[in-house]
Amino acid sequence: MRPTVRFSVIVCAFAFSCTPVFADIPAGLAALDANNPTAAAKEFQAAYDAGNGDGAFYLGRMFELGIGTAANLPQAAALYKLAAEKISPIGMNRLGLMYLDGQTVIRDFQKGAELICQAADLGEANAQFNCGVSYAEGRGVAKDQARALDYWQLASDQNHVAATNFVAQSYKQGNGVDADAAKAFELFTRTADEGNAMGLYEVALALASGSGVAADPARAYTFANIAAARAHPEAPALRDQLEASLSPEEVAAAQIAARDWLAAAEAKATP
Repeated sequence: MRPTVRFSVIVCAFAFSCTPVFADIPAGLAALDANNPTAAAKEFQAAYDAGNGDGAFYLGRMFELGIGTAANLPQAAALYKLAAEKISPIGMNRLGLMYLDGQTVIRDFQKGAELICQAADLGEANAQFNCGVSYAEGRGVAKDQARALDYWQLASDQNHVAATNFVAQSYKQGNGVDADAAKAFELFTRTADEGNAMGLYEVALALASGSGVAADPARAYTFANIAAARAHPEAPALRDQLEASLSPEEVAAAQIAARDWLAAAEAKATP
């Protein structure tokens, strides 16, 4: 069903004159970064008026998150529907998630998976990840672990961290693919290098057990320590278990290595 609220009516909630302006999506995102939601909304409206469905998506996100206006999920959903009608992959993915969750729309697994996987086939990395999850869980589509892995691999090829972890887990467990511990370790190392807590923990596990890599309890302790600092729930227990097996000198050296790793990561993240 088409949304009952016109786009031009919705955007006027941002209290600016609803007159056409030249705009593009990057300009709207830059305005958001500059904490100017009114300017951002103008840019997104103009982008939509020019035929870019992403404009409706980004304005929908502003309503969903309450940026520059009161949070309003029904209006956000209406905007995501407009975005999807203009074949905005990011809009289709977000609307599909709302159908899966039953947020302000009737829960509909089939409709949700259809929208998400259409967006995935258009190359949207988050949709590729979510489509893979749908196939892995059999929500809205027939359960198919091999197809799930195919979609996660597409997202991983676009440096999607969660998808890379799921591909790695598939290789670790032999789920939808032949088990390959070395491949799993390689992939988890990629996400660990990005500071991802799951990747850090899995690298620590592999180093502790010698799965896909030579066992190295001291290095395992270093990565478990970092993963614990990044709030992985199981990392503290692994860290403590490894610590009990190391000499005081090994523990001290591994703690220095963890501090150095975190300092380098923070320096890399600083613009």
